[in-house]
Amino acid sequence: MIKSMTGFGQRSSDDGQVQIITEIKCLNSKFLDLNLRLPKIFSDKEIEVRNMISEKLERGKVSLSIEYQRSGQEEIKQSYNQGLFVAYYAELKKLADKVVAPYEGLFELALNSPDVIQNKIKEGADEEEWKKVRRCIVEAIEECEGFRRSEGVVLQKMLQECCVVIGRELKHVEELDPRRVQRIRDKLKGNVVSFFGEEGFDTNRLEQEIIFYIEKLDINEERVRLRAHLDYFQLILNELQSNGKKLGFISQEIGREINTIGSKASDAAIQKHVVVMKEELEKIKEQLSNVV
Repeated sequence: MIKSMTGFGQRSSDDGQVQIITEIKCLNSKFLDLNLRLPKIFSDKEIEVRNMISEKLERGKVSLSIEYQRSGQEEIKQSYNQGLFVAYYAELKKLADKVVAPYEGLFELALNSPDVIQNKIKEGADEEEWKKVRRCIVEAIEECEGFRRSEGVVLQKMLQECCVVIGRELKHVEELDPRRVQRIRDKLKGNVVSFFGEEGFDTNRLEQEIIFYIEKLDINEERVRLRAHLDYFQLILNELQSNGKKLGFISQEIGREINTIGSKASDAAIQKHVVVMKEELEKIKEQLSNVV
């Protein structure tokens, strides 16, 4: 069973405290190419997220985005060290009194003094928050994986149909081949007779030359190998795991045999079937670029 590299998954959660939206998109790629967009508070979880994705989505260009927002009461982003502020302000007033200066601006100076303003933003999320986000990521990955499997069923059917067409055209080639060989034989003999005359050549020698020439144009081995490659392709296609790379290698061997048959046959009737086989092979290669 094969899987497509194209997929999409989305999961959202809102429990009144936090709102989470997780989205995964997959496109075709030779390798696993991950692009993560995580909220800052979960930046320390990047390696764990990458491992979660790589375990399920083996290949493809994968983009994951997470939107995380706390709802309810507005959170104060910073706090103030009141004791330190009072100390700074008192010290600034003493200095002002010594030089008989006004107190205007002392409040702002004391407020902006070192360590008075303190940020309250968390560097990371607590474990309960991460569990909620992790659950959404897992569900989004599962939905994306299901999408890939569904697309894979369609792809598998298309690839099987292409193999059937190539096999059918190969059968036509096998039926035409004996007549092709006979035509070559008759043509060679006719040309020799017309050139040398009935008594001007050695019949045994002519027979040897014809056999040698026909062996050079023999496509029996290529036909057998092509049939074997088609059978192996369908065998791998029906395995439990998806084997896009292996299917790609087999399709290259199929193409090599089709091209050899076309070049060695030198027959217009056979070439028509070779062209159809090449067309179906191109369809296979196009679809395999999107198979995991």
